[in-house]
Amino acid sequence: MNRRLALVRRPGDRLAEGLVTHIDRSPVDLDLAMRQWEGYVEAFRQEGWTVVEVPPADDHPDSVFVEDPVFVYGDLAVLTRSGAPERRGETDGLDDVLTAHGYRVARITEPATLDGGDVLKFDGTVWVGQGGRTNIEGLEQLRELLAPFDVDVVGVPLESVLHLKSAVTALPDGTIIGYPPLVDAPITWGEEFLPVPEESGSHVVLLGEDSVLMAASAPETAEVFRERGLRVVTVDISEFEKLEGCVTCLSVRLRG
Repeated sequence: MNRRLALVRRPGDRLAEGLVTHIDRSPVDLDLAMRQWEGYVEAFRQEGWTVVEVPPADDHPDSVFVEDPVFVYGDLAVLTRSGAPERRGETDGLDDVLTAHGYRVARITEPATLDGGDVLKFDGTVWVGQGGRTNIEGLEQLRELLAPFDVDVVGVPLESVLHLKSAVTALPDGTIIGYPPLVDAPITWGEEFLPVPEESGSHVVLLGEDSVLMAASAPETAEVFRERGLRVVTVDISEFEKLEGCVTCLSVRLRG
């Protein structure tokens, strides 16, 4: 495979009813959220990615956060089973899309729970957050599914954030970044950890070997990345941040 696809899902009319767990609920402007989503999608197109819109799931307020119901590694797509029962229907319709793009599809099954936002992968290591949405059975089922890829699967305890990727993500060179007050297990990352000055600066999407997508709400962090030689693309996702969303949550990147 030689492609760069971004799977996205359009926000539904019930977006404002999305779950919040670690922050206070704030009013969500649906019209602004739609414009921001369109800007997010356009950023991928401008960077040479092909955008694939998966079937809507309007009965599920959080369905725009399409990263959570699926995790991909190599040619394998794993449909998850969220720790939030309200979100388990978000996997509907994804298997056909993934199969059409050449993926083998597997499923996390009861009693395991796993959200895609709890899974961070880089260079043969897969870190799995262990918090409110992903349990030990979910980690073990994912480890078994990934065994043929000979990867190292590492559990990371969480308390301060909804998902692992709410706390940390990775830069193109493998440096792990995070906002220290929200990183529950700093020893996991060791010397490769780079603290950032803003919470939303913890979240990046890798667009290429030297470019990242991040939220416009972290200008100081963006400057840190530019000083490291990265090209930074910023998008305003303020309405999704009110629902504990970030740039990683709104897409699934298919590369190969």
